[in-house]
Amino acid sequence: MPRSDSLVIRVLLTVLVGFGPLSTDLYLPSLPMLVTVFGTDIATVQLTLSVFLIGFAGGQLLYGPLSDRFGRRPVLMGGVVLYLVASAACALAQTVDQLVAARFVQALGASCGPVVARAVVRDVYGRDRAATVLAYLAMAMALGPAVGPMIGGFLTAHVGWRSTFLALVGLGAGALVAVALLLAETNRHRDADALRPGRLMGNYARVLGDRRFLAYAAVVAGAYGGIFAFLSASSFVLIGGVGLSPALYGLSFGGVALGYMLGSFAAGRVSARLGVARMIRLGTLISLAGGAAGVMLAVGWPPSVLAVVLPMAVYNIGAGLTLPNAMAGAVGPYPTMAGLVSSLLGFIQMGAAALAGMVVGHLNNATAVPMMGAIALASLVAFAAHRLFVRS
Repeated sequence: MPRSDSLVIRVLLTVLVGFGPLSTDLYLPSLPMLVTVFGTDIATVQLTLSVFLIGFAGGQLLYGPLSDRFGRRPVLMGGVVLYLVASAACALAQTVDQLVAARFVQALGASCGPVVARAVVRDVYGRDRAATVLAYLAMAMALGPAVGPMIGGFLTAHVGWRSTFLALVGLGAGALVAVALLLAETNRHRDADALRPGRLMGNYARVLGDRRFLAYAAVVAGAYGGIFAFLSASSFVLIGGVGLSPALYGLSFGGVALGYMLGSFAAGRVSARLGVARMIRLGTLISLAGGAAGVMLAVGWPPSVLAVVLPMAVYNIGAGLTLPNAMAGAVGPYPTMAGLVSSLLGFIQMGAAALAGMVVGHLNNATAVPMMGAIALASLVAFAAHRLFVRS
């Protein structure tokens, strides 16, 4: 097997971290079509996104302690198998209720990827290098949102919406083979008592009592909540409101993802030199500027591609700077509980994203105002959490 810090393993970890975004981005262009296919409304179709986030958040609470007890490798393989089966069920769904249920189970399987991958990074690189490695993983992972909607738009237009989930079946199969053949066990501090109820609750209480962890978690929740507000509503705004085709929507989404790639690349280059606190301060400020500009353009201008894509790209530059540093700051102090802390952080992150998606879905009015308002509010939460709590 290759070394745990080799390029091959970093690529594999990127794919695993990308399970969640890819499971969402690939089928985004088909969301307006699903309203017609299943004879339902926008809020119900958006439930396939929000339910995924709820399952993704809940599953993360499970995989972290499991990987602390049994090791990273076997837990990953079990989660990927569940993801494979559920992705096939999504492709075969005959009603929107079946799709919602299958998406929930798919999320439970997908949540193994980011939790265990972050724990592997902490195992291999330690606290000091974790932010840099996570930033480069985030930059590479942003290729998924850049190309996912483009591929999904093509598949939806030429093959049908079910083909997007069949593509995810192929992704899961490839990841399962790669984990089995390439990934060595990295957990050198297995905790035989990690799953004992008393010990588990005590560990969660210890982390939740750490005000610094909660501050970093609030930054992560705000930064990612804005991203998911865009994910859940952008297809309805750009396809339904502006009138883009699914393929052109995918291209415009690539411009937004480029912003995240730029921010993540910058974080990877300078985080070690400037430090976590400075990077978060800069990132949250840039995201706040992008969110504020988005609201002003949404209120003062008719719907257009540039009025949506440009401020969101700016927001994502800031998020690319913020997220890897805030995650490293949260997980770094806990080397013997990296899986559990990663789980709790992921639960908070995805719970905030699910809330943002549900709110935007119910406020949808075919304009960009609800979406951009939610993005601006999320950026303000991240900025305030850092200014008021992390710095103190």
